[in-house]
Amino acid sequence: MRRKGPSRDENGLTPEDRRIWTRVAGSVATPKTRKAARVTPGAETPPEIVVTPVERSRPLAKSSPKRVAAAPPVEKRASPPRPKPAPEDLEPRRKQRLSRERDPIEARIDLHGFGRFEAEDQLRGFLISCQTRGMRAVLVITGQGRMGGGVIRSAFGEWMSSTALRGVVSGFTVAHQRHGGNGAFYVTLKRQT
Repeated sequence: MRRKGPSRDENGLTPEDRRIWTRVAGSVATPKTRKAARVTPGAETPPEIVVTPVERSRPLAKSSPKRVAAAPPVEKRASPPRPKPAPEDLEPRRKQRLSRERDPIEARIDLHGFGRFEAEDQLRGFLISCQTRGMRAVLVITGQGRMGGGVIRSAFGEWMSSTALRGVVSGFTVAHQRHGGNGAFYVTLKRQT
């Protein structure tokens, strides 16, 4: 008996394949191409163009002196927004306060069972919603994976440094053993501006 798989579109892609493809395709920037000037060997250089001033055919009428309006002030261009700094490791005292629960861990998310891209989406939504609710510290459980090489755990640092989360995350570090050890992270959030 054949097991029926997920439905596929005309290109043979499942909805999950299509979602992953659009995500990857959206992260790729097209290169800017410049067309090179064509140079043919032995061709003559174009003649120089000389511009001469044109004489006016009628004389200017004398008129009373007029005030010349001052040129409008040049507006200072706004400098592009500064890139937000990447999150840093938590200072040891802050990590100690979180591990002893002197600073409260206000929310938790467990990313077990999610694929890499889905886990990233879940984490981003979770952190942004926690920041909007005014939370300052959360716990993210990634799991260790087999032999300590979990896909989500290994991508976690990259996600925290992404431009989407630079305005949200102020720092992160591996959690204490009682909160999951190497399979979890404390994440501190910036105040919403």
